[in-house]
Amino acid sequence: MPSTLLQVKVKPNARVSTLSPSADGTWLAHIKAAPIEGKANEELVTLVARHFQCRKSAVSIKSGASGRLKLVKIEGT
Repeated sequence: MPSTLLQVKVKPNARVSTLSPSADGTWLAHIKAAPIEGKANEELVTLVARHFQCRKSAVSIKSGASGRLKLVKIEGT
């Protein structure tokens, strides 16, 4: 099955968690969680899985786990 790669810019400590496409082809994720102990990354994986209606196990962060710009891989889409 093919996989999809998304370039995601993460903004932590938001009021509401949202995921939306940007005009330049990247995605913007507003995350409620603070970037402490991987909580924001966990919430990002959950948010992407919910948005693309796939399992959380199909979503992984390929690069940028400690930065705001991340490369997210979705298996089987």
